[in-house]
Amino acid sequence: MPGTLYLVATPIGNLEDITLRALRVLREADLIACEDTRQTGKLLQHFEIISKPMVSYHEHNETARTNELIAKLEGGSNIALVSDAGTPLVSDPGYRLVTAAIGAGIPVVPIPGASAVLSALSGAGLPTDAFRFCGFLPPKTGQRKKVLEELRGEDCTLVFYEAPHRILDALSDVSAVYNDRPVVVARELTKLHEEFLRGTADEVRAQLTARPSVKGEITLILAKGSPVIADTPIEDAVRELEQKGVPRMDAIKQVARERGLSKREVYSKITG
Repeated sequence: MPGTLYLVATPIGNLEDITLRALRVLREADLIACEDTRQTGKLLQHFEIISKPMVSYHEHNETARTNELIAKLEGGSNIALVSDAGTPLVSDPGYRLVTAAIGAGIPVVPIPGASAVLSALSGAGLPTDAFRFCGFLPPKTGQRKKVLEELRGEDCTLVFYEAPHRILDALSDVSAVYNDRPVVVARELTKLHEEFLRGTADEVRAQLTARPSVKGEITLILAKGSPVIADTPIEDAVRELEQKGVPRMDAIKQVARERGLSKREVYSKITG
């Protein structure tokens, strides 16, 4: 009879946020698969879970390690998968292992708990009736703007993770694509210096720029936009901008952003 793969959420900062069920599963598991054995080791030591076998499972060895863990599960071992912080598989490794376990008929049991996405959403003060988690934004401006432009037409709140050394550049790109749409930067959630910065992208960026440095884990949230209803035909909207001196490609980009369309869609309209 196969064992069970448990997906155990761990604290994102405050250690009191771990659940009683998570602690029980970690104590009873035959093996704990974790991104960083040193990081998880500190957590286990804090809760006096000692002499527990651990094995590394991260993005660089995920493919090779999956077969090894599946073999152990098929042999009857119960394995707890944890990430360094938060809920496994949410921008963390584990997808291959879960997929393989399901394919092998191995029970997969999520143990819910802390999540930066949900914590940020609940405290942001933006609509949460519909949201989309988009993971990390691309590190380069060109790619980042492209992703932001593609998401501009989404009728929901958008949630991203961002690195502290890139947040200023990311906010600049958000301002360029989304103008004055409300944003929230949630920093160091559940930790001692937790904070929420609210305003437009430019306003939040100004707050961060005034600091000597920006540190900590960051979740970036963008309010959902209002659908653009335009009576002016696309061809005329582009022509009007060109008459004002806006270069043709810039006019196409602007109309595309305003109407939640891709540049290709606008271009095909005016050339078709």
